[in-house]
Amino acid sequence: MSASSSVAVGSNEAAPAVNKWAVAVAVAAGALLEVIDTSIVNVALADIQAAVGATLAQVSWVISSYAIANVIVLPMSAWLGQRFGKKRYFVFSLIGFTLASVLCGLATNLTMLIAARALQGLMGGGLLAKAQAFLFETFPREEQAIAQGFFGAIVIAGPVIGPTLGGFITTHSDWRYIFFINVPVGIAAVLLCLQALPADSLKRAAGRVDFFAIGLLAIGLGSMQAVLEEGNSEDWFDSPLIITLSVAAVVGLVMFVFRELKSEQPVVDLRVLRYRSLWAGSLLSIIIGIALYGALFAVPIFAQTILGYTSEQTGLLLLPGAITSAVTMIFAARLVRMFDPRYVLVVGGLTLALSLSQLGHLTVSTGESQLFWPMIIRAIGTVLMFLPLNLSTIGPIPKQDVSAATGFFNLTRQLGGSIGVAMLSGILDHRMAFHRATLVEHMTTTDPRVFERVATLERMFTSHGYVASEAHVRALAMLDGTLQRQASVLSFNDTFWVTAMLVVSFLPLVFLLGKPPRGANVAGAH
Repeated sequence: MSASSSVAVGSNEAAPAVNKWAVAVAVAAGALLEVIDTSIVNVALADIQAAVGATLAQVSWVISSYAIANVIVLPMSAWLGQRFGKKRYFVFSLIGFTLASVLCGLATNLTMLIAARALQGLMGGGLLAKAQAFLFETFPREEQAIAQGFFGAIVIAGPVIGPTLGGFITTHSDWRYIFFINVPVGIAAVLLCLQALPADSLKRAAGRVDFFAIGLLAIGLGSMQAVLEEGNSEDWFDSPLIITLSVAAVVGLVMFVFRELKSEQPVVDLRVLRYRSLWAGSLLSIIIGIALYGALFAVPIFAQTILGYTSEQTGLLLLPGAITSAVTMIFAARLVRMFDPRYVLVVGGLTLALSLSQLGHLTVSTGESQLFWPMIIRAIGTVLMFLPLNLSTIGPIPKQDVSAATGFFNLTRQLGGSIGVAMLSGILDHRMAFHRATLVEHMTTTDPRVFERVATLERMFTSHGYVASEAHVRALAMLDGTLQRQASVLSFNDTFWVTAMLVVSFLPLVFLLGKPPRGANVAGAH
């Protein structure tokens, strides 16, 4: 089975012994589980907080523990696949992820839930990277656009489907079912993978396990992810915890890089970064992560804090974008076959920047109709960046290095998402304080408009039975609330403009990406 699978990738003359679309559906089911669970918990935090009796800061670790464990495993996915067998490792990860989901749903306290989420992250870390590697190794060059479009629809739509599904379940049922829903999907995915994936080669990587290198990687990446996840809530470098984690991240990663570059059997093959397309594409992947997850972070907060949306309403607001992403993937797959993928990527970047600039004109009276088209355009732009970036980054890389490259590439997008959320959270807080101070300067009691507004509010409260002194206090409080709301809207606008400028400024990296020769196999000659 393994040999015939190689024939399917390396040559178009022999009929493949495996059903490549069965492989695609099987690995896509596993990847979808991982991607959805990255965001499905976000809308249920309030319910979880009440159920386990935790503070908001404590319950945020339900999200952070998953993300930290996820990034630790991602770069090791190629090594784990080589050591234990690609199919065996993928199926093991699926089973572990499904069991961890059951533990999450059965959790009776915060500690158990955080531990189960960390286990989920460890098991899910290999699913996304290995799924993409399977597709690159199974489909021939001329079908890569369709295969990666299929994969991309899952990766892009998943973070949107998560809050939508989570909001619906939380509203109409118990929060525990956001984890239990993984069980039937996980079982189906395991059965599909057992049937569809090509059998592992009997020859697997041997040699000793460098546990010290794994420890350095866990400390370095885990600490960095923890800083990104918790930095804003801990007030960044005013916190001894964040300072300690930052030092641990730098020391751990520097020592890890030196050790791996000297190792004959590295846990993470950093030598794949010799390919220009990979390091340039990885930088762009970080930017896509910032734009994709950052926008999906800011819009729901705006909808809930400014528009007063419920979790379910917020999810439904994001749903058209997810559907648009899936539909656009079909057309994007055709575009990258007709044109140089790098040109399509530039068009996608400019389209994404356009949508973000449109979101940068929000007002206190903005409603769902004003958000609809910018979110649709954002979905189109993201797809037109994501698909050609995958092909231009991984396409020119030789077959033997594809697995290591996809692990690193997916890691950068995950880190980009964390960087985006951390960066935009900080911008929101600082710009809100700035805009509030600016607005306060222009609101003095000597201003006739302010005086008239306060007097109108006082009369309203007096008509409702409040005495003059209390009516005055309530009028000032309401005016302050209006000012705070306006400052919030302006700060949201700033986050979208910053993200738009970031996308445009990194587009020149496109010219460093590779382009496989027409008709050549994705694996390339080696």
